[in-house]
Amino acid sequence: MIQTHAITKRFDRLQILKGIDIEVHDREIVAIVGPSGAGKTTLLQIVGTLDRPDSGHVIIDGVDPFTLNERRMAAFRNQHIGFVFQFHRLLPEFTALENVMIPALIARDSAAEAERKARELLDFLHLSDRITHKPAELSGGEKQRVAVARALINRPSVVLADEPSGSLDSHSKDELHRLFFDLRRDLGQTFVIVTHDEALAAQADRTIRMRDGVIID
Repeated sequence: MIQTHAITKRFDRLQILKGIDIEVHDREIVAIVGPSGAGKTTLLQIVGTLDRPDSGHVIIDGVDPFTLNERRMAAFRNQHIGFVFQFHRLLPEFTALENVMIPALIARDSAAEAERKARELLDFLHLSDRITHKPAELSGGEKQRVAVARALINRPSVVLADEPSGSLDSHSKDELHRLFFDLRRDLGQTFVIVTHDEALAAQADRTIRMRDGVIID
């Protein structure tokens, strides 16, 4: 499903990625771990088409998104890739329901269809009683579950998560980790998760370890 070949990335004189090859299969949960500065987030941003590699190729569902123009690449990202960040990045002026609907509306779903899908996901994530609440009215764990629902609404090929439980307390962290595996079981979802949490990495199907811009294991 996802392949990278010889991905390199440099910022000024600093070489961040030094020829990264990875492969992620359908319905797999893969953890990427390593010390700060290893290049984990840079790799995730390139796989998510949020940044371009200096060289190398990324293939997602048989497509190299970097061969597309900017408009088509944005549409590809919207349809094929979901994102969950350490800090939820919900829009504070919108309700949980409205935040989840946004990617579907960008994909040109009707408002009614976007709302139907958002309600279905929020119910699945046990948030049906919170749909009218704005982010400031939600707990940290609830905000991250709303962010997960937003990532899932277009049924992406893969969800990329960057330290998704890094800002949560231990109870909310455990709930979020269980949720990823429930979503794989129930929806067939694929996850690539950058994490410092060794407990989460230990549960993953596979762990990719990075250091100094290379894969060491």
